Order: sequence, then structure tokens, then C-alpha cells
Amino acid sequence: MKPIRVLIVDDHQLFREGLAALLSTAGETDVVGEAGTGAEAIAQTERTAPDVVLMDIQMPDMNGIEATRRVLADRPDIGVVMLTMLEDDDSLFAAMAAGARGYILKGADKAEVLRTVTAVAEGQALFGPAIARRLNTLFQHGAQGSMAVTPFPELTEREREVLALIAQGHSNNDIATRLSISSKTVSNHVSSIFNKLQVADRAQVIVKARDANLGGR
Repeated sequence: MKPIRVLIVDDHQLFREGLAALLSTAGETDVVGEAGTGAEAIAQTERTAPDVVLMDIQMPDMNGIEATRRVLADRPDIGVVMLTMLEDDDSLFAAMAAGARGYILKGADKAEVLRTVTAVAEGQALFGPAIARRLNTLFQHGAQGSMAVTPFPELTEREREVLALIAQGHSNNDIATRLSISSKTVSNHVSSIFNKLQVADRAQVIVKARDANLGGR
């Protein structure tokens, strides 16, 4: 049986190296590349043709959710497993909506990582025990509201409020008045939103927001 080709994506070099060392001791996997950003992940996916991508969520230039969407848009045959510290509902369901077939928490032991990588490489979906328990709790309670994917989970709640108002066509001064905050604070939120969503101007961010049904049409 050919080893499973694995690409590791995380912005912390020491974590990448540790994970690569862990996987290298398992004969069933072959680490074919590493990436420190979402953009690098896309490029490395094209270059190395992995079977499975182990993807962090929080990264500086492009978060793992968006990188997953872009990777799978070009290579839907690849299995993406989110390997992250985040266990909140928004991140979990955003990852699932992006097409991830696995979701495990950093700190998982070698056996859990290998079990997930192997299952996903075989076309299955597998979630770590902590995440599986979370999903089970949500299903048991029929938490339909909780299961709705919050758009742009990388944004704070306040940033989503600002984004919705931008999408409605409000200026920074209007937003400051509506939210009872200073124009400078609004400007800081706008800069953060542009950076996190990888957009260059207000027009681009409005398109993204309205595509996600924020702010109306």
C-alpha cells in the first residue's frame, strides 16, 4: 500500500516540524510538504498533490476555512482535515461548510491523528472525540439556530456588525453613530475586516458581505 501523501499547513514552524516528525514515524504516511499560510497551502497543494491536507484555521494572511474552499474548488478529491485549537460551533460548521472531512484539536495524540488521516484518505469523514461529542450534543438538543453557519467566523461579533452596516452602504461616520463608537474605532475595525477577508476596498467587501447575506441586497 502506498503511503498517504500529507501536506501540513500551520503558521507555527515548530508545530509543523513536530507534527512532521510524528507522522514520519508512521510508515503509512509521507509528509510531502509544509506551508505556513493559506496562500502557501494553495500553492503547495498544486505542487505536491497530497492525498490529505492537515489545515490550521487561524493564520495571518488567509484563514484555513478560506484556504480549504479554494483548495477543494480546484482539487475536490483531496481530503482536508482541520487541526486547530478552535472548538467553537462557528468554526466547526464553517469548516464543514467549506468541505473539510475531518476536524481534530491540537493536542490530539498520534493514534487519533493517524486514524483521522487514514479515514479521510479513504474517502470517509471523521471528527475527533471532543468534536464528535460537541456535534452529538447539538443534534440531541436540536439546536438548529446553533447549527447555522455564522458567516466569516474569523471576524469578531463587532466586526460582523460593522461589515453588515458597510454592506448597507453606511459611511464610517454613520457606523460610528449607530454603534456609539468613535470614527477611529470604526476605521480600525474596517482595516481589520479588509485584512481578514483579503479584500482591497469597500466595493470588494460589500460583494463578499452580500454574497453571505449580510446587510441585505
